[in-house]
Amino acid sequence: MSQFATMDALREVCANLPSGDDDAAERARARQNVLTKPQGSLGRLEDLAVWLARWQGRAIPSLEAIEVIVFASSHGIVRRGVSAFPPEVTAQMVANFASGGAAINQLAQAAGASLKVVPLEVDRPTADFTEEPAMTEAEFLDAVSAGYASLSPSAQLVCVGEMGIGNTTTAAAVAAALFGGTGADWVGRGTGVDDAGLARKAEVVDAAIALHGEALKDPLEVLRRVGGRELAAIFGAVLAARHNATAVLLDGFVSTAAAAPMAKLCKGGLAHAQASHLSAEAGHARLLENLSLEPLLQLQMRLGEASGACLAVNILRAASACHEGMASFADAGVSQN
Repeated sequence: MSQFATMDALREVCANLPSGDDDAAERARARQNVLTKPQGSLGRLEDLAVWLARWQGRAIPSLEAIEVIVFASSHGIVRRGVSAFPPEVTAQMVANFASGGAAINQLAQAAGASLKVVPLEVDRPTADFTEEPAMTEAEFLDAVSAGYASLSPSAQLVCVGEMGIGNTTTAAAVAAALFGGTGADWVGRGTGVDDAGLARKAEVVDAAIALHGEALKDPLEVLRRVGGRELAAIFGAVLAARHNATAVLLDGFVSTAAAAPMAKLCKGGLAHAQASHLSAEAGHARLLENLSLEPLLQLQMRLGEASGACLAVNILRAASACHEGMASFADAGVSQN
């Protein structure tokens, strides 16, 4: 049974987002200011420690329970020639995840995180969104609900990622619908398409925007009409994280596009999320700029699978370790003058 019975029920939940624990954040900032270092000298590590404190509701945050959730689904627009890989690769990669052979298996282990893979009707592609909405309302709500239910209540940090041949075109369509511009402004090489493939991707995005028109003024309709099941599920997981006071690491272009409607639906809707890295996918930098998110890493990655998010986990671990383990000036007997 879906967590959300109607679009209006989902919209209401999106409009009522908790703001985090101001007191915990203030206490964390006060602690940062008396640790044995010049104030601000650890740069963003200090801000990240305070950010974790806000969303965990504790002045000294913990990173003992980290989840990586990868959602997988298939896209009807693949038949338009928008990917260098055939659609069956999605199901094949889900099997690879299950057997432990993918990059994300290694990176999640290295990050000390649990890995959960959630296939969403991989054998049944969404509709071609240049002809009709990608999902019916019921299909969309089912996918959002699956994402919402995927997050463990005990998670202290969640990394969200995806697998779905064709989904960089889908993400480009979502970004164009939310923030304007043409298909050419948002599409990139994805799995490695040639120039003709890149042109087809731009044409698909433009056709989708033209078809769905005024309906795209509603961010949830954007995700339903030109998104995909895995994007809808990521949205659901990020929404659940907000209501569960769980910090989020977004991966690359696709997962950022999936979460972006939250920023449109509610001011500060992504305050509990950080951009883990700047993807090599062309539209990601523009998307992060529109969302006022500053990436933690830039490694020219474009794999997806939450791979970049996993790499950023250890940055958060470093921030948390310094925040918890460093002595104060008073404790260490170090003069501040």
